[in-house]
Amino acid sequence: MKFLIVIPVHNEQDFISYCLESLAKQTFADYKIVVVNDGSTDATKKVVNETFEKYSLEGVCINLPPSSHSPGAKVVHAFNVGLKWAEEKAIVFDILCKFDADIVFPSNYLEQVREIYDRDRAVGMVSGVVYIQGKASSDMDYLDFSTNTSDWVFENLSSRKHVRGPIKSYRKSCFYSMQGLRPVLGWDNIDVMLAQFHGWQVRTIPSLWVKHLRPTANRYNKKKARKLGEYYYNIGLSFPLAFIAALKASYLDKSPFLLLITLFSFLRKSSSPRILNAQEIKFVRKLRWNQFFTTLKKSL
Repeated sequence: MKFLIVIPVHNEQDFISYCLESLAKQTFADYKIVVVNDGSTDATKKVVNETFEKYSLEGVCINLPPSSHSPGAKVVHAFNVGLKWAEEKAIVFDILCKFDADIVFPSNYLEQVREIYDRDRAVGMVSGVVYIQGKASSDMDYLDFSTNTSDWVFENLSSRKHVRGPIKSYRKSCFYSMQGLRPVLGWDNIDVMLAQFHGWQVRTIPSLWVKHLRPTANRYNKKKARKLGEYYYNIGLSFPLAFIAALKASYLDKSPFLLLITLFSFLRKSSSPRILNAQEIKFVRKLRWNQFFTTLKKSL
């Protein structure tokens, strides 16, 4: 089983070497790396090439010109450039990974992911879980996973059962059955639901954790609330489902204004065409209602 790892990067000079070094130290080594340098203005390109050479990694760095920021679409575009390069070069792979540059992997990460794919042909997506640094330390060895997790805590942005955006992996046939990634905000939730729509199972390995060196912001300011409304629309939610999701986010953030901003953003977006077709939207809504009622039942 062969892995193709695509890593979109933009101004990642401080983190990419840790990521690549952790991949160089994997117990499973049948992989190729494609780094897509998406218009970086720092030393990212230099660091990538130096790290490739230092660890004799089989990889390539593709350099793109600067482009405007577009949440969701930009990272998917960079990823697709890397994938297209591999396809044109006839790179053989069974598992396709989209990793972030600020992730550090334990040495057995790819091996454990491969074992899941090998064991069950019905599995289309697999990942570990994402942890962030719980307490600051100037002498932290990011590549050391031998200590317990007391210095690192689960990044509580989604369920432990969700395959997070920074550590995506897809069985090749699953990826192509769902026609790749959708270039919109919310792509990293849409892909999971589309995999399920096409009959694939999605797995996470709770005991297999990675280090996220630059945590995702989890407090919603006004701008992020607008993006949240756009996100709910993009993934196919109806207004009642969007209201429930926005209410939960507003409650967690303790700000009723965020509920209003999110819903206003959702309604403004409602005149735009959706990225999902009617059947996909129907599936997503049924899935989300089932999740809601399951959660409600457990809380009663």
